[in-house]
Amino acid sequence: PDDPDIVYIGAVGSSPGGEGALQHYNHRTKQLRLVNIWPEECFGWAAKDLKYRFSWTFPISFSPHNTGTVYACGNHVFCTQNEGHSWETLSPDLTRADANKLGVSGGLTVDSSGAEHYGTISAFVESPHQPGVFWTGSDDGLVHVSRDGGANWESITPPDLPEWALIYCIEASAHDPETVYLSATRYKLDDYRPLLYKTTDGGKSWSSINGDYPETEISRVIRADPTCPGLLFVGSETGIFVSLNDGENWQRLQGNLPVVPVYDLKIKNGDLVAGTHGRAFWILDDLTPLRQLSQQQATEGIRSFPPRPTYRCTLHWSTNIFLGDGKNYSPAFGLSGTTYEVRTPEGEKSFKHLDLGENPPQGAILHYHLDKEPEQPIDITIFDANGKEIETFSSKKTDDATADQSKEDVEDEDDKKPVVPAQPGLNRFVWNLRYPGPKEKLDKSLEVPGYKPLGRGEGGGVRGPVATPGTYQVRLKCGEAETTHAFEILKDPRLDTTPEDFAEQFELWTKITEKVSAANEALNRLRRLKQQLKELSGRDRLKGSEGEIWQAITALQERLEAVENMLVQTQHETPSDRLRHPAMLKDRLEGLVWSVAVADARPPEQVQAVYKHLSGQIDEQLALLKKLESAEVVALNTRLKTEEVPALEG
Repeated sequence: PDDPDIVYIGAVGSSPGGEGALQHYNHRTKQLRLVNIWPEECFGWAAKDLKYRFSWTFPISFSPHNTGTVYACGNHVFCTQNEGHSWETLSPDLTRADANKLGVSGGLTVDSSGAEHYGTISAFVESPHQPGVFWTGSDDGLVHVSRDGGANWESITPPDLPEWALIYCIEASAHDPETVYLSATRYKLDDYRPLLYKTTDGGKSWSSINGDYPETEISRVIRADPTCPGLLFVGSETGIFVSLNDGENWQRLQGNLPVVPVYDLKIKNGDLVAGTHGRAFWILDDLTPLRQLSQQQATEGIRSFPPRPTYRCTLHWSTNIFLGDGKNYSPAFGLSGTTYEVRTPEGEKSFKHLDLGENPPQGAILHYHLDKEPEQPIDITIFDANGKEIETFSSKKTDDATADQSKEDVEDEDDKKPVVPAQPGLNRFVWNLRYPGPKEKLDKSLEVPGYKPLGRGEGGGVRGPVATPGTYQVRLKCGEAETTHAFEILKDPRLDTTPEDFAEQFELWTKITEKVSAANEALNRLRRLKQQLKELSGRDRLKGSEGEIWQAITALQERLEAVENMLVQTQHETPSDRLRHPAMLKDRLEGLVWSVAVADARPPEQVQAVYKHLSGQIDEQLALLKKLESAEVVALNTRLKTEEVPALEG
């Protein structure tokens, strides 16, 4: 565990080296060593005739007290202190060793590859509280303990455990050295009952914790939460079950996990990792809600749970820039894989990966539990460390949200605020750590696009800056009920970026966002004027006029178009048009965000210089527009009044 490049692999059935194939692999050197405990070839021999017996998947584990100590189990417990160069036997045969069940297998065609061996240790754990306290379980139904490093062993098999049960997992409690959990199964004997046990006196007595666990659901692996006493997880043949009260009651923990056998579970950094048979690894992000629920008394209404510390992580700049409708085959440059982009009814974006792993949500996760659908909207507000509001999100009826999603897009999908879920049960809202984008957005109804980009990554404008590492608050409010939690945003621990660097990045990003907003607001005014001028120029009464009004309309149109063409490239209809027509001021300023946001780092000085250069030129155009509005538009409105035509409005 101290060196992620070193891996031990139990490889029975897929490795040379004889009985109990055990591999030691070094990722740095790409070298694989065979470190079998007794590397004698076993083909053609019955298990009873071998010196040691190993099953297909035998226990391999590191000592929680000395990471240089590795344990492996056949029908004995073995230990190495030198990465497999030598092994010490720590136990006698801890199985029934019934000779009638240790012959060659296969019936008419003998199969003696070693993968089918019986009478082996199937579960092993060293106490996390005391070195040298070992617990073992065998695949033929025996449980043993040693409290002196393996010198002496005691049988502590639960008296009411059915004979020949496979001891699948032994889990030592992190909270009490005498508390141990055990899961077993007899499915190979056509017995699908769950077999879940607990001892609080080191194995002197056992009690069943089946509770209301389904009577025909296999119990494979059991894990106890290391943070919250009484919070248990069991992997079964069809999924995962959870108990909030130490096995008294159980409920299925399904979510989007497919119906699949769960062979192992691991709790790491507050997440639950599940290893399945044939359906990949799955991770349940953030056990905080379950930990809180197991400790809280049941209450009516809304229960919210504090977000755990959230790392601010910046993905590679090319991530998801090639998105389009349907399948997407390149998540980023140099990375192949197929994904679909999907959105929940509430507007949360995620990806369905066909041949890739999935990252946790990018942002701070807030969980809350509703006893029933609330009668009033739920508002979630994010505040910075000084109590200043960053953004508020609100709930909607699902039907309304769905209808909004199905409308013809008027605004960019990424600009749409996600809707706060408000369904009975456990809900999740993810804040993406971003401040709002430009306050003023371009009014798409004033544009007549000739082409809609096929790849959504080819369009889109400036998004708001990412929150800097620090302390934030989230408030959940529904009617009179209100809860507030503080949470931390942490920087990537691999970085040496200083708070001053983050602050400088945030400041420049904010300036660009505000300048883009000002340009958008000006363009909206300008385009509304152009739209009205176009309508005026089409009127027969004014068309026939050869006087000042017609000339004023034409002149104003030309001057407005000149300002517009300086701010944006109006000839961009397809993504490739940017190669044929120059990027104008607002386009260039939006492109500058890449140089600011591409990494968690202080922007280079030249980026500051380019911002100052572009910002000054944009200000000149905005001033020119105001001058046109205050002079020529006012003058034209005066003339229009004489013709009893409504005045222009920007």
